[in-house]
Amino acid sequence: MAANTNTLSLRSVLEKDKLNCLNFLDWFGNLRIVFKQERKLYVIEKSLPDEPSANASRADKDAYKKHLDDMVDVGCLMPATMNPELQKQHEDMVAYYMIEQLKELYQGQERQERKPSRTSCP
Repeated sequence: MAANTNTLSLRSVLEKDKLNCLNFLDWFGNLRIVFKQERKLYVIEKSLPDEPSANASRADKDAYKKHLDDMVDVGCLMPATMNPELQKQHEDMVAYYMIEQLKELYQGQERQERKPSRTSCP
């Protein structure tokens, strides 16, 4: 059986510009597009739920395993699209908390981008 060649990968948009302290909004927008297309956007929007109990339904256990697997995929891709300094700062974080910290660091960037600034990045 032939491999499915009808799949569309948008990951190449993440290769254009690695995240640095000046382009968070563009990077985050592209990241959301890629993860939406890959059906993994939920990984950066919701933290990993508690592990289901031993007597939980198969569906609950499968959903948890899928979230865990997708979290690993996303957590590897995100640092690969960052500059080396940001990679080091976030290397031990899972995807959800990585995004939350980056949002906190760069939440005011949109307003700053409208006005030229001579200050260095945090």
